[in-house]
Amino acid sequence: MNLPNSITMSRIASVPLLIWIMSSHGLHTLNAIVPPTATGLRGAEQEIAASIVFILASITDGLDGYLARRRKQITTMGMLLDPLADKLMVTAAFIILVAYNPRLVPPWIAVVVIGREFLVSGLRSIASAEGFTIEASEIGKLKTVIQIVSVVAAILAHRWDYWNWGGFIVAVHLIAVTAIYWMTIVSIISAVDYFIGFWKKIDHASDKRRGRRTAVLSRRKAPQANSPVA
Repeated sequence: MNLPNSITMSRIASVPLLIWIMSSHGLHTLNAIVPPTATGLRGAEQEIAASIVFILASITDGLDGYLARRRKQITTMGMLLDPLADKLMVTAAFIILVAYNPRLVPPWIAVVVIGREFLVSGLRSIASAEGFTIEASEIGKLKTVIQIVSVVAAILAHRWDYWNWGGFIVAVHLIAVTAIYWMTIVSIISAVDYFIGFWKKIDHASDKRRGRRTAVLSRRKAPQANSPVA
């Protein structure tokens, strides 16, 4: 297994790790390994550890693709694992947040976000079968960045409403609320943008197929028209 695929596999492995950390069993184990009195976090190990895992996993999302292109190691396995890892990470994160911090992430938001991921995957699968691709738009890239911020902020907002760093106030809860709802809006806009791009290309692909079919039929009929009548 090459380096890009190994990085992708590490992102898949981070999913059960994230679920374990954000569970009550994971919290008890973290407190046993690193006592709160020794760290100064006062019981916040769960949120900090979950945030770090999600951020590192998100970084690998762009890193594996970059390395695969740079090292010319684009493989069929990588093309399968990369979108699978992305969908697993996003789906797991929002399902966990519904249970972990429901005051910030109600179930309908998780349904919208996860539904958008399945819609885009389905459109890309159909596009691949029809012989064309749907490139990631700028809106989709913006959605990914806001999604990372919203997940991390929602995790941290489970513990803090704000941080006071030497008189500088960071409104953690406000940032989480803003990021979550802004991410939901951008996800819907991104889904519509993908669908419009898909519809335009599928129409063009259908026209090309009809053109080729008409040309083939014309060539088949031409000899019959020119054949002598007995």
